[in-house]
Amino acid sequence: MTGMLGEVAALLTAFCWSFNSVVFTLAGRRVGSATVNAMRLWIAVPALLLVHWLLYAAPFPFAIEPVRLLYLGVSGVIGFVVGDAMLFESFLLIGPRLAMLLALLVPVFGAALAWAFLGETLQTLEIAAILLIIGGIAWVVAEGGGEDGAPAAPPERRYGQGIWLAVGGAAGQAIGLLFSRLGLAGGYSAVSATLVRVSVAAVILALAGLLRGTLRRRLAVMKDRKALLEITAGSLTGPVLGVILSLVAIAHAHIGVASALMSLTPVLLLPVSHFLFKEEVTARAIGGTLVALLGVVLLFLV
Repeated sequence: MTGMLGEVAALLTAFCWSFNSVVFTLAGRRVGSATVNAMRLWIAVPALLLVHWLLYAAPFPFAIEPVRLLYLGVSGVIGFVVGDAMLFESFLLIGPRLAMLLALLVPVFGAALAWAFLGETLQTLEIAAILLIIGGIAWVVAEGGGEDGAPAAPPERRYGQGIWLAVGGAAGQAIGLLFSRLGLAGGYSAVSATLVRVSVAAVILALAGLLRGTLRRRLAVMKDRKALLEITAGSLTGPVLGVILSLVAIAHAHIGVASALMSLTPVLLLPVSHFLFKEEVTARAIGGTLVALLGVVLLFLV
């Protein structure tokens, strides 16, 4: 099992992100996605401080090297602030279905960046497994039919902007993973790295809220107890546990492989969509799930 630590961590990450995506969706319907995006990080920071203190007897890794701090800080800003903001905006412009499909470019970008900057190579079976996973997920997410949240016929400018924002969001996530990998060099703690990434992103969002005059409105969500509970649950399984697991994954597995496994989230959400949101699960959706799971099995056999 130790030899597959990265792959197992990536799969657990997908489960965490599946759960928090559901609760964040429910909370977003009540208070808005921008508020959820900021609040999740502000809630995650004290939780991570506590976890770090319990593990290392210090609330923050104050002895972190400047270069490592730079790598992890840049990773947090690009991944949590820029990448997520672009992806959330693309949901509004082209709808979640197409935006999620384009978000599957993360493992492609991740593998390309790891090849270009880290010298990583993938075996033929690993490449085949990644293609199976991406193909299965794309087949599921790209299935048409039903309202997906986008305008029926969006203007060309809005459509093009949404496409580029989704692609940019995927690139931001991949670049964030690359900088995280650099920040984790030398066996640095995934918990400490996560705390640094989330803290930097949370500070940037707080400063942005102060400058734009939206900070008070974001904090007002605490009056909505149900939304606050949903955001808290999502924060603990997303920016806390999920991100820690994602860093463990990229530290012990190829970025392309880890990214592909973490991209299983849309497939894992199929039963949730059926039982919670009462959506029909079609034969095509089931087929795509089986293809993606075949890719996961193949990765474990490599």
